[in-house]
Amino acid sequence: MLSVFKSLPGVALAACLTMAMASPVAAADDFPSKPLTFIVPYAPGGPLDGMARLLAEKVQPDLGTVIVENRPGAGGNIGASIAAKAKPDGYTLVMGAVAINAINPWLYEKLPFDPVKSFEPVTLVASVPNVLILNNEFAKVNNIKSVPDLVAYAKAHPEQLNFASGGNGSAGHLAGELLNVRSDIKTVHVPYAGASPAKLALLAGQVNFMFDNLASAAPLISDGKVKAIAVTTVERSSALPAVPTMQQEGIADFDLGTWFGVFTTGGTPKAVVDKLNAAYVKALQDPAVRKNLLTMGSDAKPTTSEQFSELVKHDLAKYKEIVKVSGAKLF
Repeated sequence: MLSVFKSLPGVALAACLTMAMASPVAAADDFPSKPLTFIVPYAPGGPLDGMARLLAEKVQPDLGTVIVENRPGAGGNIGASIAAKAKPDGYTLVMGAVAINAINPWLYEKLPFDPVKSFEPVTLVASVPNVLILNNEFAKVNNIKSVPDLVAYAKAHPEQLNFASGGNGSAGHLAGELLNVRSDIKTVHVPYAGASPAKLALLAGQVNFMFDNLASAAPLISDGKVKAIAVTTVERSSALPAVPTMQQEGIADFDLGTWFGVFTTGGTPKAVVDKLNAAYVKALQDPAVRKNLLTMGSDAKPTTSEQFSELVKHDLAKYKEIVKVSGAKLF
């Protein structure tokens, strides 16, 4: 390329260099000129899918048509890999999550993407606490009203309690294994193919307890169908102010939240990322979006792309240690 530039007259060379330097800005000025694709790496009908579709509607005045596609499988890795391998032009987005971007890298021997380099964070959407919920009948019969009650029962009945999760390596799996380690108890993990069948098993009494994100568990809690005894974040949730944290219940070093946010393909020009960020941050300030998030037990948490990037790197390091301590493995 340099030899070609050397052969050009001075004016032509200057013009070429100017065009080369200006191309990212020009791309941002024209962006978007066609519909965007927003990949949800989970099955239709879940909270992330619903939020992606609502946001697609709200960003339309600024970004035009956004087509939401569900690409579930492999703990979210399939959908994420599609976005990771797309052209880095901002036209492919993905709803990332703590499980995909911070936990999976330590659970899978090989991933089809780099958790940092393959993506450009656009904005955090929300951070949702996980909550420890019990089967009502189990809690009532055994008079379990708190985490210390549950731990005492587990110690008196080693390996007789079981807990559900949405799958091996999920946040719920990690939380259950971490409870075992931090409180020196032995309970049995029962993985299901997603949070929905896990909750059905809990309701049916096939399992005793589970850790679920508040977005998913909130309807069951509000309807009194399960008993919530603790949230897994450092601070209490404004949606469940009467429910203590795991640390307040005596389980030290227990801080496991669930977040999700918008990413685009790694290498996308910053000017394009900034344009996406502006549109999605504006959408997250919409009353309808904020109301929807409140029903999921969370407030909207829009950030700059840089702030979101720091969160991803922080949690990537945090979950490396948690996965190691918990002993969680994928079979």
